[in-house]
Amino acid sequence: MSSDSPTSGFVAFVGAGPGDPNLLTLRAAELLAKADAVVLGDEEHRPLLRHCREGVEVVEDDLVKRAKHGQLVVRLCAGDPMLFSSITEEVAACAAAEVDFEIVPGVPPATAVLTYAGIPAASAVPEFRIVDAAQEQDWTAHAACRGTLVIYNGIGDAVAIGKALIAGGKPDTTPVAVSSGGTTTEQYTVVSSLGRLQPDLKHAGFTEPALIVVGEAVGLRDKLSWFETKPLFGWRVLVPRTKEQSQSLSEQLVAYGAVPEEVPTISVEPPRTPQQMDRAIKGLVTGRYEWVAFTSANAVKAVREKFEEYGLDARAFAGLKVAAVGDATARALVEFGVKPDLLPSGEQSSEGLVAEWPPYDSMLDPINRVLLPRADISTDTLVAGLTELGWECDDVTAYRTVRAAPPPAPIREAIKGGGFDAVLFTSSSTVRNLVGIAGKPHNVTVIAVIGPQTAKTAEEFGLRVDVMADKPSASALAAAVAEYGAKQRQAALAAGDTPRRPSQNRRGARRRAR
Repeated sequence: MSSDSPTSGFVAFVGAGPGDPNLLTLRAAELLAKADAVVLGDEEHRPLLRHCREGVEVVEDDLVKRAKHGQLVVRLCAGDPMLFSSITEEVAACAAAEVDFEIVPGVPPATAVLTYAGIPAASAVPEFRIVDAAQEQDWTAHAACRGTLVIYNGIGDAVAIGKALIAGGKPDTTPVAVSSGGTTTEQYTVVSSLGRLQPDLKHAGFTEPALIVVGEAVGLRDKLSWFETKPLFGWRVLVPRTKEQSQSLSEQLVAYGAVPEEVPTISVEPPRTPQQMDRAIKGLVTGRYEWVAFTSANAVKAVREKFEEYGLDARAFAGLKVAAVGDATARALVEFGVKPDLLPSGEQSSEGLVAEWPPYDSMLDPINRVLLPRADISTDTLVAGLTELGWECDDVTAYRTVRAAPPPAPIREAIKGGGFDAVLFTSSSTVRNLVGIAGKPHNVTVIAVIGPQTAKTAEEFGLRVDVMADKPSASALAAAVAEYGAKQRQAALAAGDTPRRPSQNRRGARRRAR
């Protein structure tokens, strides 16, 4: 059909890819963005709904009927829709009803899972064969495959398939890899040989979907594995922050192979009375202040919202000097259109800011007043330091931080029961609030903190601090945890052991080699 959208509705059969939602094709994302209704096909495809516009319907059937009524219906299909296709009847129904349809290829597990497992689809021998074990097979014929043999839907009969391939002439030493959860952080691969499948898979606990890969290319996995060897691969990491603050941190953790779980412990709310902030914004515009110091991205957000309320923008900062306590706060200011004049070159904290702050000089500074829009629970360190330097401070409550509601019961149980591999504390208040709403993390969980003050608070609550960032930023904290995970992995390998996640070390944890 034409690439132009038809005037009437149509059905798009879209390949959802192998599991990693980031492997969706551009055409698939484009159609999801335009869809009126989506048929998931599998609950695991739900993350792909982020490409859809608000209000899209998630339905189970009636593709033809909906298209007849002018809707664009996207039917998500696992992998590639036309590889071992299960949509033939649905496509035929569209054709019979004279409903326009499109079939969008997807990345097939047969190649993607192998790539994520570090196994080249075709190496020295340019032969690549894909077999569906759910259909009756002549394994003697497939034993003749000299290259790489990939088997779908065969995990339940893996041992029998191995024996049949050996009977067909394959050497029992032929390398085999079995991989499940492909391209996701649940990916789990066991390397064996045709003759050793029974003992090696005995306690593996594989379930479909899984792939069996047979051939010499499996032997290259040790050199080419890149996904399952990430420093935090498969680690379930608790990120106890506000939702807005945790996004960039979670993205960084995903890059290290982790599965971040964002649990808000702090809710940011406006001040109980707005008059103090109203006066501060008025004073900022009328020239009352020489400096404005921002100690958090939340403070920037609070001032920005007040500006928008009054029809102001970043130009109101003209003539003012602006300080930021750290990189994250500076980024929030730059997004607002304000470039900070002062940023600590050392420790990113109130102490670090005071260390760089110039003393008040009546000859150079026409005004000696500093505006500090901050949280209601801020410490006095900054005010005391600036006062000592000769400045007068207006310490204004720009926002309130209150304890968030407790997380759902499964999250609380995972925190206390050792279901998380690590928890990242980005402030003392996140320690207090998490323990308050969910309880203390289990002793197998790696405790990572952003700095000495947060470490002190964690220890006061009886927590063992395992990791501390080399500088007080969320990005540095994530990097420090990744370095810790990499060292743990290297130590296990050096000792001849299989690397294990911290949660796998708790009593009763399922012991499964990776």
